[in-house]
Amino acid sequence: MEASDIVIRIDSDSDVVAARQKGRELAATLGFSSTDQTLVATAISEVARNIVSYAGSGQIELSRVDDGGRRGLVIVARDQGPGIAEPELAMRDGYSTGNSLGVGLPGARRLVDDFTLESAVGVGTTVTLKKWLA
Repeated sequence: MEASDIVIRIDSDSDVVAARQKGRELAATLGFSSTDQTLVATAISEVARNIVSYAGSGQIELSRVDDGGRRGLVIVARDQGPGIAEPELAMRDGYSTGNSLGVGLPGARRLVDDFTLESAVGVGTTVTLKKWLA
């Protein structure tokens, strides 16, 4: 992590709101449009709610990224919850193990430019999202 990274502990719905706000603020600082700021905040909300719903607690890390002239924002949602037994299935629209609408992970993937899901049963889940400045 760099000194400019922001880490938000996620234990409750109020933490989800705080993470959304921090993400929106960082996106604004980086020069994202108001529409893209909303997409970033919504993606953070989806992955942070999954932490609360399925793992109980975890964290969201927000950081700037510069990759060969492209600038953007990286969101890493990390927990040490039960993990996802079938990640491919979890990425399907409408699939849910928690009686939800099943839009969380696939919805978050649609809102960002790059999406990576790593999960191991009994170890936890890490979701990495990147949104590039247009």
